[in-house]
Amino acid sequence: MASQIPQPLLPISNTETTAMSSEQQTITTTKLFIARLTESTRLAFSQRRPWTELLDRSAFTRPESITDAASRIKKNSSYFRINYLTIITTILAVSLLTHPFSLLTLLCLLSAWMFLYVFRPSDQPLIIFNRTFTDRETLMGLIGLSIVVVFLTSVGAILMGGILVGLGVVCGHGAFRVPEDLFLDDQDSGNAGGVGGVATGLLSFIAPSPAAVVAARV
Repeated sequence: MASQIPQPLLPISNTETTAMSSEQQTITTTKLFIARLTESTRLAFSQRRPWTELLDRSAFTRPESITDAASRIKKNSSYFRINYLTIITTILAVSLLTHPFSLLTLLCLLSAWMFLYVFRPSDQPLIIFNRTFTDRETLMGLIGLSIVVVFLTSVGAILMGGILVGLGVVCGHGAFRVPEDLFLDDQDSGNAGGVGGVATGLLSFIAPSPAAVVAARV
């Protein structure tokens, strides 16, 4: 008599298996995101200039004209790009920490984007209060929520204020800090682009980026 294959004691649900697979995919994506963020941050900070060089008092002089100040800002932002981004980020962080409610609101908004859209598998529908939402409906809802949070609460004003203060400090330093010859060498090596270019580079740790994820899922 042929031996019989033992049957499982409990039936395996395809729905449960799919849910477990989606959860594992979300966990894997989150771990990959954090790992790449940590590595990119470490590489970025390894390129920062010494703070003693940034605060060298003997290198500060008054610019001769607005054109001279703009030229200094461009050269210094290329050379001290990581330091400048650190200053702006620190000022922005302090602004948020002094307003705990706005910080909590912003964190909740970012969490909603991450877990309801970016990290959620596209084949896994979003169900809230027994209603299923498509990807497009979820995206529109998150965009609407973001507009409300940024423009109708104090979060937007705090973010804008922190960024403007940070840019003011950076531009003030760049205008009064005399560039050296090595600034020009560093700029000619292909690292020009200022603070905005560096911000784009630092955000490259997201692969695919949130913008690419949104474009692919719409």
